[in-house]
Amino acid sequence: MRILVFFDLPTGTKKQRKAAAKFRSFLIKNGFDMLQWSVYMRICKGRECIETYMRRVKQNVPKKGSVRVLPVPNSFYERMEIVVGEKTEVEKIGKQGILDL
Repeated sequence: MRILVFFDLPTGTKKQRKAAAKFRSFLIKNGFDMLQWSVYMRICKGRECIETYMRRVKQNVPKKGSVRVLPVPNSFYERMEIVVGEKTEVEKIGKQGILDL
């Protein structure tokens, strides 16, 4: 399974920018990879792992903004089509560590 985190955080003040940077840093330190600027993804092995990371995200969200978490089965995630752009480096490497072009 995968867990997707989508967020839109205010960055109008220095304090807001710091909170947004702290949240992005939290995601990266917890094994999330950036798909797009405000969309991060992490692979999880089952429902228990998903629930653990959902709790962690909820505990670390900034006070203002919009943050959404979506658990997605691999079969659904793999059906995602890239309409414009290309796969991220993490997506190109794939699950087995093999470059997938």
